[in-house]
Order: sequence, then structure tokens, then C-alpha cells
Amino acid sequence: MKLDQINIEILRHLRDGRKSFRDIASALSIAENTVRSRVGKMSEEGILDVAGLVDTEHLTDHSAVFFGVNLANTDLVKKGEEFSRLRGVVSVSIVTGRYDLLLLTLFDQDYGLVDFVTREVTRITDVVSTEAFVAYRSWNLKVPYIL
Repeated sequence: MKLDQINIEILRHLRDGRKSFRDIASALSIAENTVRSRVGKMSEEGILDVAGLVDTEHLTDHSAVFFGVNLANTDLVKKGEEFSRLRGVVSVSIVTGRYDLLLLTLFDQDYGLVDFVTREVTRITDVVSTEAFVAYRSWNLKVPYIL
């Protein structure tokens, strides 16, 4: 599905949180049914997944950690899928640069970075090295609450 300007504008409105189709239609000067239809089509095509997200700035006793991973093999898709199933992992990206994978993880006071490395990462084969980046402050970092 090709995203036209109206679809892009609808997505921008949805990005800012729960908004009614009526409010989006009014802001874009289009019919409410047009918004409903387009959101339905984008959902069917896998472009849009509506989910509740948590602003990490408001989660007390939680920390967001970016985790760089270097691998011994080049089956990045398979390894990315393996990492995506680990506890605490919010998202996995195959990236360019100094790492093969970049993970976004979320931890709380009962399950932290040391637990993640010792209990989870050690189960994945072919990990050459890792590096963790604790996010002390972030803007617009909203994640599904998965712990």
C-alpha cells in the first residue's frame, strides 16, 4: 500500500495518542468515514498497529536501556527474532555502524540489566560483544509496557 498525504496526516494525528476519528476528520477537513476506512485499510495492510504506549519519563523505578549487539554470524534476521523474544526487549533493529543489532529494553526494580545479561543474553549463541546505554532522560520515548 502506498501512503498518500492523507494517510500520512492521519498517522501523525494518531501518533499523539488516542484521538477520535471525528476529531481527525475535522482537523483534516475530510469525512469521518474516510478516516475510519483508511485506518482500517492501513491496519489490514500491516502499516498501522494501534497500541497503548507508556511514556518512560513517567515510569518510576523503571529504566530504558539501548543495547548494542555484535554477532559472529550474519543471519541477522534470525538473531533479531531470537532477541525479540527475550524478557525486557521492547524492539530490535538491524542497524548499520558499529553494531549488528540495536535493542530497546525496559527494566524495573525486580528485573534489571544484570538479570537481562546473565539470564537472557547468555542463551543466545554467536554473541561476540554487547554494550548497554542507559537512557537517563528521553523525549518522546514511548514503549509498550511488557514486563
